[in-house]
Amino acid sequence: MFGFKKIRDDNVFQAELEAVRAERRKRFRILVCIDGSDASYEGLRFAAKLADNEDCDIILLYVRPIDQGLRTGGLQVRVARENMLDWGLELPGIKHLKRGLDMLVSDDEMAAHWNAAVTHTDTWGDPLGDNKVEYRHTSGKSIVLKLKTAPDPASGILDQYELGPYNLMIMGAPTNWRSEIRAFFDASIAQRVAMLAPCSVMVARGNGSANGKGHLICTDGTKNSLDAMRRDAVLAQFSGDPITLFAVAQDNEEIPIAERVLEKAAEMLAKIDIAVADAQVGIGEPVEQIVQAGKDYSVIAVADSGKPLFRRFVVKNTSYNVMGNARTSVLKIR
Repeated sequence: MFGFKKIRDDNVFQAELEAVRAERRKRFRILVCIDGSDASYEGLRFAAKLADNEDCDIILLYVRPIDQGLRTGGLQVRVARENMLDWGLELPGIKHLKRGLDMLVSDDEMAAHWNAAVTHTDTWGDPLGDNKVEYRHTSGKSIVLKLKTAPDPASGILDQYELGPYNLMIMGAPTNWRSEIRAFFDASIAQRVAMLAPCSVMVARGNGSANGKGHLICTDGTKNSLDAMRRDAVLAQFSGDPITLFAVAQDNEEIPIAERVLEKAAEMLAKIDIAVADAQVGIGEPVEQIVQAGKDYSVIAVADSGKPLFRRFVVKNTSYNVMGNARTSVLKIR
């Protein structure tokens, strides 16, 4: 009897979980990874520009190491779980999440239009576990603060995707960016997530965002890049940013081909009522041309290579190298 009850309970849980995920797939969900750096808050500013859309949910995530001395730190864990943001902001990550929340909504608006619910999940044998506060607006959109426990930040971020799903993940850019082969063995958090995340990933930088020209959307005319172009163009339209299309010709002989690619791309966007402010052709090595052209824009949008991970080691990955070499935020669309 006990075995049948457990099976039934597991089936009920899985059905409920799938129902939640099905509902979430109807919305545009952004996971913003906060670590207290200026770059991570720059990514949040990008997400905030989309927050007026009632179909957009923003989840702020801070990943903390397992335990972190809480067993002997004198923290009253039960009280902390019940009132996540009233911990005196002493627990690592809480003050960073609270700063992010303040960037998205004022205290007065929160009190007038938002309801909060706190959830706790035991994990990794940690005394505090995973905790979140979900603020839901009367319109139905939500902002979630998630304090997650994991062996390391990258694992925690990728694990959080499995609890999603998410349409976009945003992280601050690392100080150093390794080649893709070296990063496979010794990657920064942002690089590891950018390589392995199943969804689009933005690596955020502050340079150029204040006075940037909007989105520089790169395309080479392939189906993959045109699909990516459409998706970022929709984001740019929602955020009110102008769009510049960009294609690279290897030499002067390829300029007419690049120009036709841009004409086709602009026509595709016109069919969905999205205007293009400008279109440009770079001549030379693609990564160098994209990085140079993108330095004056707030976002460079590039399509993921679409290749399996093992093939990227032998084929040059333009999107990955742009993410590492650019001086402004880069959105890799997958």
